[in-house]
Amino acid sequence: MQPMTIDLPAAVVAPAAQPAREDGAARSDKPVLIRLEQLTKVYTEGEQQHVVLDELNREFYRGEFVCLLGKSGSGKSTLLNLLSGIDAPTRGHVVIANGAETVRLTALSEHERTLFRRRNMGIVFQFFNLIPTLTVQENVTLPLELAGKSRGARQRAQALLDRVGLGNRLATYPDKLSGGEQQRVAIARALANDPLLILADEPTGNLDEDTGDTVLRLLLELTRDAGKTLFMATHAPEVAAQADRVLHLAHGKLVSDQAG
Repeated sequence: MQPMTIDLPAAVVAPAAQPAREDGAARSDKPVLIRLEQLTKVYTEGEQQHVVLDELNREFYRGEFVCLLGKSGSGKSTLLNLLSGIDAPTRGHVVIANGAETVRLTALSEHERTLFRRRNMGIVFQFFNLIPTLTVQENVTLPLELAGKSRGARQRAQALLDRVGLGNRLATYPDKLSGGEQQRVAIARALANDPLLILADEPTGNLDEDTGDTVLRLLLELTRDAGKTLFMATHAPEVAAQADRVLHLAHGKLVSDQAG
């Protein structure tokens, strides 16, 4: 299945631009998927301003597994929320190469960002975020239905759940599954709509070490088999050992960017 695009006003389709780079940024011969342009996020608390992300400029490439390291509160989740369009920056842009179009995600309305995310992104959360009133199969088919891809959705869900070892639990509800099983369902759901980009926010943080290792191996296997770009935020250095590229976030800056 090919990712779908939405009709965008001409004003929000960014023309081809010169790559945004910073000293020390990792290079690749792969096509650019994401470009950050002076991306900044500032929160106001009373009379104080808290700069979470400070003018980030980076490119990320198709097919990469990018690991973002940083302490709690360093801005990892904030960056993922900006990449997904869940949140909007204070200033700057996230630009995504979507087929023949280059979409300035941060210039879209909230509704347009939601549609774009549904059709082109998959997200794996730390706490699974499965819908408790839906079965395993219904949780996986939901992104397809929301994106207007209901034809063949059940077969797609069956195939993905077979891959994650839960093909015999289609009619089971999430509360009957272990934490590791719920996260495997979440991985299948994230891949269901054949996304351009998969974002994972501490996907093993709520699991024991052995289960977390199993889930991580499965996530990497499925995304690499499908040639997907995976962007994962974590505070665990051992996860970085398996990444193609490792970034360290501190004090609102990407302080290092290295090949994994």
